[in-house]
Amino acid sequence: MMLILCFLGFLIRSFLISGIDTQPVHGPLKPQKVQFQSRNFHNILCWQPRSPLTGSGSVYFVQYKMYGQREWKNKTECWGTTALFCDLTNETLDLYEPYYGRVMTAWAGSYSAWSRTPRFIPWWETKLDPPVVTTIQVNASLLLILCAPEFPYRNQNGRNTSMENYYDLVYRVFITNNSLEKERKVYEGTQRMVQIQGLALHSTYCVVAEIYQPMLDRKSPRIIKRCHG
Repeated sequence: MMLILCFLGFLIRSFLISGIDTQPVHGPLKPQKVQFQSRNFHNILCWQPRSPLTGSGSVYFVQYKMYGQREWKNKTECWGTTALFCDLTNETLDLYEPYYGRVMTAWAGSYSAWSRTPRFIPWWETKLDPPVVTTIQVNASLLLILCAPEFPYRNQNGRNTSMENYYDLVYRVFITNNSLEKERKVYEGTQRMVQIQGLALHSTYCVVAEIYQPMLDRKSPRIIKRCHG
């Protein structure tokens, strides 16, 4: 009997460590909405519990792999986590390669089957933050300095890497004031230093800006209005 119990324990440990799919021990435990959420190449795997009941007291196990690889790899920091997310930025640094992630739930002594993400390509799917904008007012003009978001890690020289290294980016700048019924686009282009001239003195002008990615036909959220006057 002791030999049988030891053998069963070995099988359970092998199941958790291996990347082989098995039949679920408890179907309703299977995580749902397993997907990557990516912003500026910060690639976070997210999921939700199947039900509020199993969400309390559950722990989760995360694995990942690149498309074409046979073996799944354990994410040690998210092996037995109680969180509903796992940072896989370090594991998905090749921005042009497809990846998968998957999650399994353990609750009350039972284990679910794995729930897998759709194919995820960081370059194709990451969303960009708005540009960082510095505004300087000089008499009747505004000088804008526009900076794209940065890659989450420094390059080999220890410097931050701009998203401009990975995409062709177009900056759009809009302006409003009390005399304008609606906002007016004052700039669209690739220059990062923009001067808006001919502004009326003693008027308050508000500037917003966004980034447009022509190849993907996608735009970032806008910055919070910057007002001068």
